[in-house]
Amino acid sequence: MTRRAKIVATIGPASQSPAHIRGLILAGMDVARLNFSHGTHETHRAAIKTLRTIAKELDRPLGILQDLQGPRLRTGPLEGGGPVLLRPGATLELHVRPVPGDAESVQVSYSALPRDVRPGDKILVDGGKIELEVEETGPDRVRTRVVRGGELGENRGLNLPGISLSASPLTEKDRGDLALGLESGVDSIALSFVNSAEQVNELREALVSAGAAVPIIAKLERPEAVEDLENILAAADGVMVARGDLGIELSAERVPSIQKRIIQRANEANKLVITATEMLDSMIRNPRPTRAEASDVANAVFDGSDALMLSGETAVGAYPLESVETMVRIIVDAEAHAHEWGEPLKPARPDLRDDAVATTRAARKLTEDRAVAAVAVFTLSGKTAQLMSKARPSARIVAFTPDSTTYTRMTLLWGVEPRSCPPVSSVEEMIKIVDDDLRSTLMGRQVVIVASLPVGQKGPPNFVYLRTVGE
Repeated sequence: MTRRAKIVATIGPASQSPAHIRGLILAGMDVARLNFSHGTHETHRAAIKTLRTIAKELDRPLGILQDLQGPRLRTGPLEGGGPVLLRPGATLELHVRPVPGDAESVQVSYSALPRDVRPGDKILVDGGKIELEVEETGPDRVRTRVVRGGELGENRGLNLPGISLSASPLTEKDRGDLALGLESGVDSIALSFVNSAEQVNELREALVSAGAAVPIIAKLERPEAVEDLENILAAADGVMVARGDLGIELSAERVPSIQKRIIQRANEANKLVITATEMLDSMIRNPRPTRAEASDVANAVFDGSDALMLSGETAVGAYPLESVETMVRIIVDAEAHAHEWGEPLKPARPDLRDDAVATTRAARKLTEDRAVAAVAVFTLSGKTAQLMSKARPSARIVAFTPDSTTYTRMTLLWGVEPRSCPPVSSVEEMIKIVDDDLRSTLMGRQVVIVASLPVGQKGPPNFVYLRTVGE
């Protein structure tokens, strides 16, 4: 059975060698994520070159997702390298300027912290293991009381639940990283710590200024982002359910229902949706996942995710290849049994007032009525392929494009098999391309061709044609 949901795998020390990258692509990695919270411009530039080279050698489409760091909220270094023990009731001062770092005072990387918090606010450290309460703020420090203590190590993450960050998610570092990504031809960009649609628009303006039109994936990891979901969906090209920080700031028990709502609304808006964080987390250390992790991956498929993402599993884990292989098996099994659970993979409620949506939904209906084997989409920008993907046909979706950028960007689209083709100028040329590609596997089977007329010009799909391969 053909796998429909796509796999995003993070490249890191455990997977950046040419041999590992080759193995990940062959195992089923559709998109490589580069986390710009780590590494240097030199290492990322080298990784992109290696990814492109090996994908070309294997003749496989491979997307590259640049994940920008955003405002970094972390503790600083400690004397002697730490850790230090924080006891409940003790006072801990957080400084935005360098301090030695001990159980009484520590530096933090977020310079706007003193102006963003107020007495009584909660600060969570190291994934919520340590809880602090703000008692007083100064020009360059915040005095807190330790509510829940524990060992504090260096460079531990901070979360500010219920507190709106004043800093832009697009930092000066991000702008430098963005320039590298655009120069290197990344296929999509993930924006971290998004609070609102305005912040997505800020990145969009930066792209326009650079003459680039790269899809933006807004990472939903703060309560404000969930509240502004509709506007963020309108502004972004897709969203990522970033469950790590979301679970800290909103509490873990709320994540499953929020995940389902985000995925449903993204599908209804015809926007990409990636489910991420701790999908197979135990495989960082173990060769097999837990049963709970297998269920989590399957349920993300049932919810309607376009793609599922591996983070530490492939970046720093002991079993990067096995993690991808395991995810492939879980996805394939989930999709094979989806019909038993009330058609969880059925398409979201369409807006048939949109002609392009109506056309792709009509093509889907035709695949059901005539037991069509595949939908052949011709697209210049990839938008028709995305709409066809969101229609969730049971038939294969084979998307042909003469544009090399569109070819790799379509790797994130659920169910879409990207194909590179020469420019076409007639329906007859489209038919020949479809027959040549599908003759070996679908000879004599019916396919639906979806395209835009006039042929070869950008525009919404308005052409649906039923064709028997090889006739």
